[in-house]
Amino acid sequence: MADVNRGNRPLSPFMIGQYYRPQMTSISSIMVRITGIASLGTAFLLVLWLLGAAGSEEGFSGIDWFLTSFIGDLILFAATWAIWYHMLGRLRHVIWDLGYFVEVTVSEKMGWGMFIGATVLTLFTAIVV
Repeated sequence: MADVNRGNRPLSPFMIGQYYRPQMTSISSIMVRITGIASLGTAFLLVLWLLGAAGSEEGFSGIDWFLTSFIGDLILFAATWAIWYHMLGRLRHVIWDLGYFVEVTVSEKMGWGMFIGATVLTLFTAIVV
């Protein structure tokens, strides 16, 4: 029987650092999850804005002031990037589920395409809207 020293091996491939080198496919997958949570936060801000509009003039003016301030603009810009990135990530998974572009080199290019595509689409959205 082979001498297997289980005590010196990493317990999980998710131990990023000295045991596991991050790859574009893993980073892009993690970012899809993070942007999904960020999109939920954006939906919460939208609900607050709508509740303020339905409630009182003071409530609406407070949340509207925040969302139209410089910090609010930055938050909404980042939220726009997160929504575009998450959408591109879901599209990538649909393509994979159909059995296309599952090779590692192509998957890494798709990961870079998601980052670049989300940035271009966010800038386009910010300029047009």
